[in-house]
Amino acid sequence: MDSASHFVVGVGLAGLAQLDPVVHSNPALSTVVIIGTIIGSQAPDFDTITRLKNNETYIRQHRGISHSLPAIGMWTIILSTILYVFVAEPSHYMHLLGWIFLAVSLHVFMDLFNTYGTQALRPFSKKWISWNIIHIFDPFIFTTHVVAGLLWITGLVEPIVIFPTLYICLLIYYVIRIVYHRWIDRRISRQMSIPDEDTLTVMPTVRFSNWHLMLKRADGSYELGSYNGGNVSWHETVSSDQHPLIETSRAHPSVAALLDLSRHTVVNVTEHYWGTEVRWFDVRYRYRKQYPFVAIVFYDHDHKPIASYVGWLNDQKLYKRLYQQAKLSPS
Repeated sequence: MDSASHFVVGVGLAGLAQLDPVVHSNPALSTVVIIGTIIGSQAPDFDTITRLKNNETYIRQHRGISHSLPAIGMWTIILSTILYVFVAEPSHYMHLLGWIFLAVSLHVFMDLFNTYGTQALRPFSKKWISWNIIHIFDPFIFTTHVVAGLLWITGLVEPIVIFPTLYICLLIYYVIRIVYHRWIDRRISRQMSIPDEDTLTVMPTVRFSNWHLMLKRADGSYELGSYNGGNVSWHETVSSDQHPLIETSRAHPSVAALLDLSRHTVVNVTEHYWGTEVRWFDVRYRYRKQYPFVAIVFYDHDHKPIASYVGWLNDQKLYKRLYQQAKLSPS
């Protein structure tokens, strides 16, 4: 989920915490629990600071170890210990720790439902887990939390009514999304008679009835399409090129970072007057006929890298940055 959504969920958990009699009856504890759930709902994404080093490090680290099982405990203990100094009663520590633990855990759990996913099972497994159920920004989740928060802050409705209702509705919503996702998957698989060696992936969009489709063929090519209110459309087929520099590029830090994250990549090679462009892109993120999540390496005629980039950019900004980096003229 995006940062704004995690923030409103933190506020929602702060409201839910008011159902705890110990929290509700102690203003000091209530205040630090509110602060703790809001910060705790953001804590796993503090790995964003790795972007200051370089994009390669950020791509490798984001939603990795910071979203792991040990990290959940680490974030919980650190935040609880820091905030505990503002709570007078020693017996209140476990209440504070429990609500912060819920906030941190829910952040990681909710991130598992989108397409990007997390490495939540580290250190037992480095596999990226992405269930493709909820878009990174879900209007229903965001809006319902904002409405619940406003009703609480303005005092129009008591927390004991608002927040149990909110999270019961949220649970039902998740169940509906899971069932709908599986139904679409099975329906399309039956209609297309997809062979066992091919893999269909159904991915969410911001609209409930619209889904992205990705069909990976046994030969490594991908068919990309969409499901819109019962209608299936296939837009294009993409496949990798053959070129000696492709294997060479795998060892480049920019490409290695992308390949470490994604199992759904295609690589294309383009010859230019100055040398060769090797472009790897994640086919899951097709947007307006472009693939903005890329790793690109420019090689000169001696096959030496002269510019590179990994991350999110549209083609216009991407080429401007790479040409400046390589000190090349666009034509």
